[in-house]
Amino acid sequence: MTDYADMTLDELAVALAPDIAASAIFDGWNETALVAAAEMAGVDVDVAKLAFPADAPGGRAMAMIEAWITSVDQAMAAEWPAERLATLKIRERIRTLVAFRLEAVEHIDEAVRRALSIMAQPQNAPRALKLGWRSADIMWRLAGDTATDYNHYTKRAILAGIYSATLAVFVNDDSEGKADTYAFLDRRIDGVMRFEKVKAQLVGKDRELPSLTRFLGRLRYPAR
Repeated sequence: MTDYADMTLDELAVALAPDIAASAIFDGWNETALVAAAEMAGVDVDVAKLAFPADAPGGRAMAMIEAWITSVDQAMAAEWPAERLATLKIRERIRTLVAFRLEAVEHIDEAVRRALSIMAQPQNAPRALKLGWRSADIMWRLAGDTATDYNHYTKRAILAGIYSATLAVFVNDDSEGKADTYAFLDRRIDGVMRFEKVKAQLVGKDRELPSLTRFLGRLRYPAR
């Protein structure tokens, strides 16, 4: 049984978030869902409200959604630590992590739909982008990525885009076992893998070619 008494407010928020998401299917991301989750867990409602302050950026709804995303991030990292993923090829590592996230919310897709709607609101978009970036960063780190150059940023931006696009398909997918969603995910990952392969070839060729900058510099300042 979970002991909520000794948790910090941040820890309590993450612990309550899955139950809030389950209630959000019917009630939306609002105080009703928060109260239902708190009562279900046996947590004082007033304390639970403190964990999701109404004056947080984006309001209480965004605070609940952020905690929920954090709970999925943590569950993903626990289920698929880097050492377990290391046995897979890079493509399969990314697919496995995204698939885990989809499976984690498969039966509460209405809560996902409502969350995406809230996150798409203009005042919440910057925070939503940060949350997407954070989840993509966690996935790449678990996948073993250690890039520190521009690849660090492009990989995360691309994965965040793939994940958000896949979620958009997911919430409207009525196919058996969300088959259409997984087919969409596979196509997007295949596209990225082809892009990365071509990019690597171009970078390799660039290293073999004379530097245009050095060449022009020599025209302007001939060697003595």
